[in-house]
Amino acid sequence: MDGQITPETTGPLAGMKVVELAHIMAGPVCGLMLADMGADVIKVEKPDGDDSRRFVPPAIEGESAAYMMMNRNKRGIALNLKQPDGVAALHRLLKEADVVIENYRMGTMERLGLGYADLRAINPRLIYCEISGFGRTGPYANRGGFDLIAQGMSGLMSITGEGPGRPPVKPGAPISDITAGIIAAMGVSAAYARMLQTGEGQKVDTSLFEAAITQTYWQSAIAFATGTAPGPLGSAHPLNAPYQSFRTSDGWVNVGAANQRNWERFLEVIGASELGHDPRFATNQDRMQNLHALEGILNDRLGHETTQVWLDRMEAAGLPAGPVLDILQMHDDPQTRARDMIVDVAHPKAGSVETLGHPIKFSDTPASIRRAAPVLGQHSREVLAEAGYDSAAIDAMIAAGAVIAA
Repeated sequence: MDGQITPETTGPLAGMKVVELAHIMAGPVCGLMLADMGADVIKVEKPDGDDSRRFVPPAIEGESAAYMMMNRNKRGIALNLKQPDGVAALHRLLKEADVVIENYRMGTMERLGLGYADLRAINPRLIYCEISGFGRTGPYANRGGFDLIAQGMSGLMSITGEGPGRPPVKPGAPISDITAGIIAAMGVSAAYARMLQTGEGQKVDTSLFEAAITQTYWQSAIAFATGTAPGPLGSAHPLNAPYQSFRTSDGWVNVGAANQRNWERFLEVIGASELGHDPRFATNQDRMQNLHALEGILNDRLGHETTQVWLDRMEAAGLPAGPVLDILQMHDDPQTRARDMIVDVAHPKAGSVETLGHPIKFSDTPASIRRAAPVLGQHSREVLAEAGYDSAAIDAMIAAGAVIAA
């Protein structure tokens, strides 16, 4: 059964039907990406809803802002999987789906009769996407996973922070959660392309741990080559200099002046041509070896003018540079708005709410934000009717507590 295609549905994945059995973040990010690209994503929640519904404050008209951010473009159904009728309804949805996304503890789907082998027997086209803390194989396969734990074990927290001897720092965003969801969506899309060619689905297995590891390409390259684990450098780059934030008279400016031509252009902009003759800074290798001294000199020089003055001068010189914006400033930035990265969507309870747009722009099949996140059980009746249940059967399941309907 193809995913629901409506006149307003757009995107390269229109026609794909996805059942999302995932909560909080990594799995919902995967579903969000697929939904933005046109897939009909049916989010299956437990009777009290996804745990992110309780991530409050903040809330808008009683609806969790966190939940609404992660679940736009999805239809919502709530099932009680402790009741046979709830499991049977889910089984029917999965029999007709193209993709299932799950992030249950290892063995949970199998105990429900919904493991990969079970579902493949009745739906060989199904793409079975598993997102877990550490993957479904290896010595940590049975462990639960959280973003903080994955960031620490991947090495990310050892390279984040102000410098040696300081406490470990977690990047402010839940990088492993978000990256795992994006990687999973990439894997699902690849498996879907293969399924359209062969008619055969497959398992897609990724984890927070592996997602975080993929963020260490540069630092892992250094460690492979030197046998030494790199440490934190603040905003500096581990391989190029200057490529970091510098203090101005009223804030900070990011400067990408690492290659030799940009380094020379940078010295012209800041009026420090003498540094071009300083042997400590002659080449990128020299600058990296003397990075601490270089930082001090450049912070002192840039501290005499405002961020905007430097940005104007650097832009005029064609030098890569940018301000350090807070989240609200980023939301209001004209480039953010021009790229449709802030979108208004109508929610049945919260009214008009803002959400982030889709980051990929397709010329012929554009992604779109078509609907707000569902209230709990908003589409239960609709989805079950599409799956072949009549009104009396749906009413009976609701009355028995196997299904929750808004």
